[in-house]
Amino acid sequence: MYISKVIIHNFKCYRDFEIILKEGLNILVGDNEAGKSTILEAINLALTGLINGKSIWNELTQYLFNKEVVDEYLASLMTSTTKELPFIMIEVYFGGEEVPLMNGDANSDKDNSAEGFSFKIAFNDKYSDEYEALIKQADLKSLPIEYYDITWTTFARDSITIRSIPYKSSLIDSSECRYQSGNDLYLSRIIKGNLEPEDITSIAQAHRKMRDSFMCEPSIETINKKINQSTSLTEKKITLSVELVTKNAWENSLVTQLDEIPFNYIGKGEQCVVKTELAFAKKTAKNAGIILLEEPENHLSHTRLNQLIKCISDQYSEKQILISTHNSFVANKLGLENLYLLDNMKVIRFSELSVKTYDFFRKIAGYDTLRLILCKRAILCEGDSDELVIQKAYMQLNEGKLPIQDGVEVISVGISFLRFLELADCLKKNIVVVTDNDGDIDAIDKKYSNYLGQNSKDYVKICVDRCVDSGNLLIGNSYYNYNTLEPKLLKVNGLEKLNRIFETNYTDEDELRKYMKHNKTECSLKIFESTEIVEMPEYILEAIR
Repeated sequence: MYISKVIIHNFKCYRDFEIILKEGLNILVGDNEAGKSTILEAINLALTGLINGKSIWNELTQYLFNKEVVDEYLASLMTSTTKELPFIMIEVYFGGEEVPLMNGDANSDKDNSAEGFSFKIAFNDKYSDEYEALIKQADLKSLPIEYYDITWTTFARDSITIRSIPYKSSLIDSSECRYQSGNDLYLSRIIKGNLEPEDITSIAQAHRKMRDSFMCEPSIETINKKINQSTSLTEKKITLSVELVTKNAWENSLVTQLDEIPFNYIGKGEQCVVKTELAFAKKTAKNAGIILLEEPENHLSHTRLNQLIKCISDQYSEKQILISTHNSFVANKLGLENLYLLDNMKVIRFSELSVKTYDFFRKIAGYDTLRLILCKRAILCEGDSDELVIQKAYMQLNEGKLPIQDGVEVISVGISFLRFLELADCLKKNIVVVTDNDGDIDAIDKKYSNYLGQNSKDYVKICVDRCVDSGNLLIGNSYYNYNTLEPKLLKVNGLEKLNRIFETNYTDEDELRKYMKHNKTECSLKIFESTEIVEMPEYILEAIR
């Protein structure tokens, strides 16, 4: 069994939203405020009745409702046609193993073959009279949450409780930090979840013994006697003690330690690793059908992140996992075929990429694919020196603004242009390729044949200098390539200007060509930092235009 689809109505940023999930791994990416966390939160809420680790009955607030819907309802109270009271509904569809008791057409799709349930927060009609009186008497500025009820109903229209849901979830947010008495409450819940009932009983008994020992300590007895001697307004006995009023008092007084250091004093990265590993080991996670993992990369070094991803891939491959991330390494390593891009409340899949491209980015996971996926527009180039020169050209044409300030990413992709263009095909996003001709225009035309001529696409532009230059310069036993960025810059700027920019004094262009070839990055930095106007090759200006 797995969750095949989730439909969300009026929950936080989602007014009407649908996402189709698959068995195994699902990765959510998107810009800030795209709604990644909200999807995880909605699924966990529907399956467990918990939000922020607490029961929804105690956490019910107007701010869980879609603001646009609430505003429309409140505005309608001032008109002759009042809109329906807002509600929240989260529908969970199951796939795989049959759940006949949850089969029916009581779902948004009216699909009689669907199996699943609906979680709903809605106005309870039994309060209709009281509510009508309220809106007549008062200028209502907020939802009457006190008249709302929370229900779970199968697609067969049967009311159920959380216990009847045959599929469980475990939400893991390693960045969550709430401290009480020096202890992290999230970690305490995880550790408690790893314990058997007899273990909890043993801790409680040991805690009680500690309290008894504390009370019998001679110094404490002396202090308590002194306190009572100084009070005259009450006849009751006043004593200092260890809190033991509640059944689980030990949870608030025990402190988790790593190498004898309290947990909240260790580094954030180590905290995230420990929380995530313990959460995965928790009994509820082991029994869960779906594990919801919020941004596992938080505070982790590259090495620790790699270890965590391997743990997810190896140990939990049989479970359904839904991960939100901002990290290209996480997305690449776990597989772009599992990616869901949230963009303007829509979901974009990357199912059209070739198997070789999935495999390429999984094996060479350092490529910054999410920069391309999340940007507005992008210029792709071969290396760092190209990137700096393109940024300089952009600044000269745009009053000193960097490309990123206009939502344009300039990304070095090495020789992997075609892999990134496959991503562009999925996104239909404006992408420009800036490439050297290397003295072979036919090879360029062949390489980019799917984007040139009759195959050209309005969202992809290939920018290359179609003029092939030549010369006799030898460096070692190899002929110099006159058709890369550096010689093209010399061609349009001349020896004198580049000598000023580079603070050199070469009298021969070939000597400067050698210098630029052996000092690519240093030369591009000088160009980027120069206060002098640098002439740019036409194919770079074309890319920016």
